[in-house]
Amino acid sequence: MKISVYGLGYIGLPTALMFAKNNINVIGIDIQEELIQNINSGSLPTNEPGLQEAYLEAHKSRRLIASVIPQKADVFIVAVPTPYISNEKRLFDYSYIINALQKIITVIEKGNTIIIESTIPPGTINELVIPFMKKFNYEPGVDFYLAHCPERVLPGNILEEMINNNRIIGGVTTKCSQKATEIYKIFCEGEIHQTDVRTAEMSKLVENTFRDVNIAFANELSKICNYLNLNVLEVIDLANKHPRVNILEPGPGVGGHCLAVDPYFIVAKSPDLAKIIHLSRETNSSMPHYVAANAEKLVRGIHNPKIAVLGVTYKADVDDIRESPAMEIVELLSGTGFRLSIHDPHVNTLDPRFVSAEEALRDADLILLLTDHTEFRVMDFSPYVKGMRNRLLFDTRNSVKPENAQGLQTVNFGNLYQFVNNLETVIA
Repeated sequence: MKISVYGLGYIGLPTALMFAKNNINVIGIDIQEELIQNINSGSLPTNEPGLQEAYLEAHKSRRLIASVIPQKADVFIVAVPTPYISNEKRLFDYSYIINALQKIITVIEKGNTIIIESTIPPGTINELVIPFMKKFNYEPGVDFYLAHCPERVLPGNILEEMINNNRIIGGVTTKCSQKATEIYKIFCEGEIHQTDVRTAEMSKLVENTFRDVNIAFANELSKICNYLNLNVLEVIDLANKHPRVNILEPGPGVGGHCLAVDPYFIVAKSPDLAKIIHLSRETNSSMPHYVAANAEKLVRGIHNPKIAVLGVTYKADVDDIRESPAMEIVELLSGTGFRLSIHDPHVNTLDPRFVSAEEALRDADLILLLTDHTEFRVMDFSPYVKGMRNRLLFDTRNSVKPENAQGLQTVNFGNLYQFVNNLETVIA
């Protein structure tokens, strides 16, 4: 068997490596020539645990070959990006999937299987993929097999979750589901649940939307409690003592390629009905503005204040800044004219604002912690305190232990109301 994976990004490359690890010959297709060269030359720097080892094994055995040119295979897996178009309707950008299908149609043969892993709005397979294939006289379930199998992984633990997580497979026909199931059983040890294709499309979106809505509830509570001079962290902690309550903690916003995007696909399909989903997305999207506005208040009255930003990835211990609320906060504060220095041990960039922790905190008036990397959770701030001009820490992740922040005045969403004028607090 030969499998071709289209899109060698955060999901496509690990998927290709899982098949290669299980003695399957894999052709990886991507439009980025530099990435193709790196994969084929044995150079693939990555922070994802286990990925480097899996890659080196696949490179040595020649089980994974990368190319920009489509090649014949038995199975085609599409794992390309599916961004939304940033406008009022938050429309889905189909171009990457169309581009992949245009390449596949040049090499596909009868009896092959196409699996769409990319996250897509409900109806995409029926309304886009099937009509495209029929134009070339390929009938799903007859001439080829077609299914949707959305990914379910957590950055920082991708390979383990690919093996152990349950999978949803939605086939256009029962035979399509069975064919796709056989393919994923090569490495997947979790349960595989077969369903129809539209249900599979929607299920993936609902998973991430559920999490987004719950985060929005915590973030909205933080605004309300701050306005009412209440400690939201204590309120949530006490509410969670109830056996059937489990409220999350608030944070600076939601990012990444899933939670910050997928709910819009549901909203776009049913804008008049998805009211809670839409309001939740707006609440989480407002948090960077809320954090930036309150950071400004914390340094109000200080001449030419310097803010030291710690962490800009969308979540801890990854290098991914896609849809990162931290990056939005950085740009909001930069646009206001503040002096900013940034430290993130997981991000490699030539941006001159990114410096060492020592340089970032030197002469700083405010430490603004936006991502709770392990390094920051265990970091002893005491060696840096003396070099600061004003010793204030705004911990938006509530992650720094008091013993590690000695000498700093710590602000979080729980006690924010004690440091800012409630009458002026932005509730956007």
